[in-house]
Amino acid sequence: MDHDRANFFSGPYLERRAEAREDPDWIATARADPATLYLVGHGTAHLLHAQSPPRIAFLAHGAPLVRAAADETSLVLLGWFRGMRCVLLDLPPGQAVGAPAGTAFEELRPLAPLLAADEAGLLAYARAMAIWRARHRHCGVCGARTSATRAGHILVCSNAACAQELFPRIDPAIIVLVSDGERALLGRQASWPPRRYSTIAGFVEPGESLEDAVEREVAEETGVVVSGLRYDSSQPWPFPSSLMIGFQASAAAGSSVRVSGELEDARWFTRAQLDAGEALAPPSQSISWRLIETWLKGRG
Repeated sequence: MDHDRANFFSGPYLERRAEAREDPDWIATARADPATLYLVGHGTAHLLHAQSPPRIAFLAHGAPLVRAAADETSLVLLGWFRGMRCVLLDLPPGQAVGAPAGTAFEELRPLAPLLAADEAGLLAYARAMAIWRARHRHCGVCGARTSATRAGHILVCSNAACAQELFPRIDPAIIVLVSDGERALLGRQASWPPRRYSTIAGFVEPGESLEDAVEREVAEETGVVVSGLRYDSSQPWPFPSSLMIGFQASAAAGSSVRVSGELEDARWFTRAQLDAGEALAPPSQSISWRLIETWLKGRG
């Protein structure tokens, strides 16, 4: 398997330079730098140039939309993108916002395959941060408002008697290509396009290792017992805030399938059946396709 090939939404698209988040004057420093790029988000949508192929519409500090954002708590230091400081301007979804001429606020998911890989990664990061911030405006312990610190990467309860610190949330999920040697186990959900099949996936539960989660999810969804787990790769999946951890696994030849849980169907496919198009493959940007492709090429 090609461990040097980064999954979509990942890879060295950004220098995070986490030490810069410790500077209490980071906003003044960013504003004093004429090269600072502002990535504007409105809820889960982001400002893109209205053209094909799509690309991020970065703004400078002097842009009216940036100057109008007087609330400094809406700013998040993302890092250095293509060598330039990049700041997320996180506008609340309920606020009326006019996009500059030639731009529009667009959602990431339908446009991701058309974006440059580094811009897709940056938008995935920004989207995950925006969702986390929107869902933690109040402390889960005492209910008081939270305020941003450490360049937007920590939310702190405003109640001094509580002072809980909240960190960005990531939900780990396993995803696995199970093979019995000559066949791959794939399933489908009822909401997917006709003939779409994909690898088995599910969220990791509290008190569970990744290996435990693989074994449980496959057994729950298909009734198949797996062994010989091998880590493949991982992928940030910002819909809304998952980290997909990919595995290859083995099952006994002739293992029968019993569908339950969220799946509408699950079955074994040979390489010849997949090559012939009997199943519609998942998008090529997904880690699911990477796992299937690795198996098809005989490396799984």
